[in-house]
Amino acid sequence: MRTRGAILLATVVTGLALGFTVANIGFGDYAELNRMFTFQDLRMFLSFAGAVVIIVCAFAVLRVRRTPERIHGGVVPGAVLFGTGWAISGGCPAIPIIQVAGGYLPALVTIAGIVVGVRLCRWANARYFHVDRGSCAL
Repeated sequence: MRTRGAILLATVVTGLALGFTVANIGFGDYAELNRMFTFQDLRMFLSFAGAVVIIVCAFAVLRVRRTPERIHGGVVPGAVLFGTGWAISGGCPAIPIIQVAGGYLPALVTIAGIVVGVRLCRWANARYFHVDRGSCAL
């Protein structure tokens, strides 16, 4: 039987294992990510691509299917903003947490930027855009 405590424990252990792995392969290091984004070192790029291939295969084996939905106009600009922020800050939203845990305190600025960005997005969407948030739950 699954209890809330067991699920929480499994989530914490999985999160710590993922954080440890991500930090040790270099995804928490701004210099490594910079080399990846500028194609100076393909090691990180190939690690990321390999992870994508593995999850695609796992989804195929498990027969995970997404229901087709209409893509709204906010997807492409949002993806561009997300990618640009990732390249500038040196990580997706989880990486600054790993960087802070590793003692890299300037990542706190990135975390603050994420919080401000999410709040601005919620405000702008509610006031001006009224885009269906779908599963993202802005």
